[in-house]
Amino acid sequence: MRVLVTGGAGFIGSHIVEDLLARGLEVAVLDNLATGKRENVPKGVPFFQVDLRDKEGVERAFREFRPTHVSHQAAQASVKVSVEDPVLDFEVNLLGGLNLLEACRQYGVEKLVFASTGGAIYGEVPEGERAEETWPPRPKSPYAASKAAFEHYLSVYGQSYGLKWVSLRYGNVYGPRQDPHGEAGVVAIFAERVLKGLPVTLYARKTPGDEGCVRDYVYVGDVAEAHALALFSLEGIYNVGTGEGHTTREVLLAVAQAAGREPQVNPAPRAPGTWKGASSPPSSSWPTAGGPRWGSRRASASPWTTSGALEIPTRGMPPSVGVRFRHPAWFAAVGGSGVALALKAFGFPLRAFLRLEVLAPAGPRQPQAG
Repeated sequence: MRVLVTGGAGFIGSHIVEDLLARGLEVAVLDNLATGKRENVPKGVPFFQVDLRDKEGVERAFREFRPTHVSHQAAQASVKVSVEDPVLDFEVNLLGGLNLLEACRQYGVEKLVFASTGGAIYGEVPEGERAEETWPPRPKSPYAASKAAFEHYLSVYGQSYGLKWVSLRYGNVYGPRQDPHGEAGVVAIFAERVLKGLPVTLYARKTPGDEGCVRDYVYVGDVAEAHALALFSLEGIYNVGTGEGHTTREVLLAVAQAAGREPQVNPAPRAPGTWKGASSPPSSSWPTAGGPRWGSRRASASPWTTSGALEIPTRGMPPSVGVRFRHPAWFAAVGGSGVALALKAFGFPLRAFLRLEVLAPAGPRQPQAG
C-alpha cells in the first residue's frame, strides 16, 4: 500500500504519517507549507511542496509517487478565514479538492480518506442531544459548507468512478505540534497563553461571561488510530470523538489547573461563524467481522465490542501509563514543565480521553442533503 498524505506536514497529518510509517506502509507527503512545517515530515519520506490549487503540481506528485491510497488532510481549516474570505475557502477546499479527486481518478487510486468536521458540519445541536451521522448537514460557515460539499463529491466519485472513500468527521483535535498561533485549537491557544501569563479570550456561547461553546475534544493519537481503521476497514461517514462535550471554560480551567496558574479571562461575544455546541453519541453497532485489521497489527479480541465504545491500547502500554506520558508530554511541548496530570489527565473524566469512538452504524453512509 502506497499512501499519499495531503497536509502531511501539518498538525494532524504529521501524526498520521508517523502512524502509517510505523505500520510499515510506503508514505509520501503533499503540502504547500502554508501552515505545515517541513520539519514535521520524517526523514526519507518523499515530499512534494505543492498547493492543491496547482493542478499540474498535484498530477506530478501522483505521477512520481503512484499512490494506491490517499489521505486528504490538507484544507483551509479556519472558520474565521472562511467567513472573511469565502472565495479562498472555496478555492482551496473544493477546487483544490477536485484537483485531487481528478488525479485519483486518472491514476487509479483505490481509496481516499477525508478529514471532515464533526462539529461545524452539524450546525447547532439542541441542548441535551448529540449529533449522529444520520443528521443532515447544517453548516453555519463557508468552511463547514465546503466540507459538506466535498462529502457529496466523494459520494459521486464513488458511484461514478468506483473510488472507495471514508469521511472522518473529527471532533476538536488536540495534542503535540498543534500551533497556538493564528486560529488553532483552544487547547493549544490556552496552554500557551496561560503558561506565559497572558490574558485569554473566552468567546461566549450566548452572552459574554457564560461558559462558552460545548465541543468534543479528542486526542490526535486517537485520530491517527481511527484513520488507520478507516484506511483498512471502513467506507462511508464516521464521527471521531469521545462522545462527551466540554465547555470552553472547562477546558481553560483544566489547562490552568494543570499548569498551576490562575488564568486572566477576557469575556467576549460569540465569534462569527461558530455554533453553540456539538458532540457525537457512541455507536450501537460495529463492523466486526473478527475485528478490523490495523495495518500489520491486529487488535486483540478484548477491546472490541458490538455495543459501544472501543478501548484502544496505547502502543502496548496499560492505559494509565499512556495517560501519564501523553498529556504531560503535550504540555511540555508548548513550554510547560513538571505538569503532574497523572491519572487525572486534563481534569476531565479519565475515560473521556482514553477512549476512541468511531461513531457510526456498521456499513457505508452516504451524505444527506440539508
